[in-house]
Amino acid sequence: MQKRRIGRTALEVTEVSFGGAALGGLYRACPREAAMETLQGAWDAGLRYFDTAPFYGFGLSERRFGDFLRYKPRDSYVLSTKVGRLFRPVPEDQVPDHSYVDPLPFAVDYDYSYDGIMRSVDFSYARLGLNKIDILYVHDIGTYTHGIEKAKLHFRQLMDGGLKALEELKSSGTISAYGLGVNEVRICLDVMRRAPLDCILLASRYSLLDRSAEAELLPLCRERQTSLIIGGVFNSGILATGPMAGAHFDYLPATDDILHRVDTMEKIAGDGGYPLAAAAFQFPLRNPVVATVLTGTAKAANLARNLELLDVEIPQTEFAKYDPYTVVQHLA
Repeated sequence: MQKRRIGRTALEVTEVSFGGAALGGLYRACPREAAMETLQGAWDAGLRYFDTAPFYGFGLSERRFGDFLRYKPRDSYVLSTKVGRLFRPVPEDQVPDHSYVDPLPFAVDYDYSYDGIMRSVDFSYARLGLNKIDILYVHDIGTYTHGIEKAKLHFRQLMDGGLKALEELKSSGTISAYGLGVNEVRICLDVMRRAPLDCILLASRYSLLDRSAEAELLPLCRERQTSLIIGGVFNSGILATGPMAGAHFDYLPATDDILHRVDTMEKIAGDGGYPLAAAAFQFPLRNPVVATVLTGTAKAANLARNLELLDVEIPQTEFAKYDPYTVVQHLA
């Protein structure tokens, strides 16, 4: 599998990478055997960039990634995890519901300060059982997760000390790169105007259906040589399933407008003789600012099916047909 460089660093990642939310039990339980089988499937397919987070199963995903990667040559893969949340043990009946099934028995506290980030890294090392983390992402900072007032507080924490922690970790060689791991564009622009970032893991905002990142973020990333890692290429599933009943967009049931747009996109794909999911999967990689597309699942068979989408030949001229204005014109 081909590789692309992360920002101005020496890190190179495979064009498709594996994300670990599902292995932490997001929405449905993930037995350990299934997690290991899926990770092995990713490895066998040539994926060599793995992303996890303390939040995924409240430490469960990190433990599984560490167990799997522990016996792989350390220079053969790239590993990222995230900071911004700290965990404390609580009785099982007090474990908060964040859509993870059978998570580890912890509660979540947000902390984007210097000390919070340093503690988070130490805890991640312990959960992973590994001695090197390549990339750290500041996780879910912004109004999408916190609302306006709390987001302002967390932003100040990051500016007043959190970024210093990340820079110290990078300059000491503890990590090789750092950035943001978020679902929104505005916080990326706000941070990038105050601090250099090597990369941004952006979910759902640069896809066939949601072009929020195109106007300002992509040009700024190109100018600053900040790489994008793109997750959520199916926008919570609808670009994979099509406009079927119960389809989701951005973690919620799709509106009629979204259903109509996807129906139009499905017709474009049908006329071109390829599945819409293949166009959705390949779309971000057309932009050189994008280093990798992140895919995540708890089933090896689903992973294999997603990877097959890379092999579908789609002429470059086809992607112009998904321009939002063109799609709206089709709707009219």
